[in-house]
Amino acid sequence: YEALDRSKVRGSGTRVLTDLVSLVRVALRQEDELVPYPELVRERYRAWLLSQGNAGRLFTEEQLAWLERIRDHVSASLGIAVDDFEYTPFREAGGLGKAAQVFGDDLGPLLAELNEVLVT
Repeated sequence: YEALDRSKVRGSGTRVLTDLVSLVRVALRQEDELVPYPELVRERYRAWLLSQGNAGRLFTEEQLAWLERIRDHVSASLGIAVDDFEYTPFREAGGLGKAAQVFGDDLGPLLAELNEVLVT
């Protein structure tokens, strides 16, 4: 795509399969600029986190560490599901049990919200 219109492409140091999502959105004219998918997810995450803070929802350092793992997983996998907590890096941090302990009853709704905000 860079060969067609370099001005609308932000560089990516690595090739990521999820970047195809961004490429398709630009090709379908849903997006104006081709942005690497992981960068797009990070931008959406920052905006979401800011909006949460503005709404009075604050996270602990431990919760933020989990949220960053979730963000990174979404940027590589196009989403997050409860089953994903069985795999790296979640397993090393305590897996689903620890995530449930850290977020309590908010874990399920939080995953659904992050899937909606970060992926779409």
